[in-house]
Amino acid sequence: MRVYISADIEGTTGTVSWSQTGGPNSGCYDWAFARRMMTHDVNAAIRGALAAGADYILVKDSHGNSKNLLIDELEPGVELMSGHGSGADGMMEGIDSSFDAAMLVGYHGMAGTLHGIMEHTISGMVHRCWVNGVETGEIGLSAATAGHYGVPLVFVSSDAAGCAEAASLVAGLKTAVVKHGIGRYMGRLLHPSVTGPLIESAVAAAVREMAASPLTYRLPVTVKLEHNRSEETDAACLLDGWRRLDAFTIEYTAADWPTAHRATRRAMAVAGMGRNAHD
Repeated sequence: MRVYISADIEGTTGTVSWSQTGGPNSGCYDWAFARRMMTHDVNAAIRGALAAGADYILVKDSHGNSKNLLIDELEPGVELMSGHGSGADGMMEGIDSSFDAAMLVGYHGMAGTLHGIMEHTISGMVHRCWVNGVETGEIGLSAATAGHYGVPLVFVSSDAAGCAEAASLVAGLKTAVVKHGIGRYMGRLLHPSVTGPLIESAVAAAVREMAASPLTYRLPVTVKLEHNRSEETDAACLLDGWRRLDAFTIEYTAADWPTAHRATRRAMAVAGMGRNAHD
């Protein structure tokens, strides 16, 4: 049994604010705590997968520059994919058809999610994202990338809103709620001594039952992005293949999921250049 784990940080145990999650060079004075909690949650998932019979686990650090997880504190016997800048599949880099199951640890709700702690979709430029008319966020994008390779998403840990989002996308997956959002930067948090066993037991059940099916979209696939500001759309719509629908919205149609996903990630990156284009 080969298991792939993609780990983000905003949906991990104990985090509620960007001051914890950005990294050492962005004024995030609590980043050391957040990366420790990220490692804690991933370790719980690793233990659960191993207990259920996994014989190979690849962990992808998928937050920011992807240098958050503490490799010397990870459970032994796993491989870690770390670093940023050269991957084709973004937060799911390294997954392929050889894996039996995919898991998302510490993910968060899509932009605009009510009671979603630090809700967003990839960047602060995106207000809403749709795939074939279905509104989606990072959970859905990652699930579809796994699904392209025939790999089912079997487990997600997040806040209550993120877990509900995951369950609405993929029937049969298991979730572990590590906190309950009150506002975007406020939540009711479960203690690590509680969330660890929650994650571990849910992952073990997910691997044993394998009740979820791969998430796939009808082809050709169309992605629509609505930005927060028109100057972000000004920049992103210049990319080949994107069609501008209005001041804030662009649309892209591709013959396959990897092409659509990679075009979406490029558009999100370029939109940030538009935000900084003023004098």
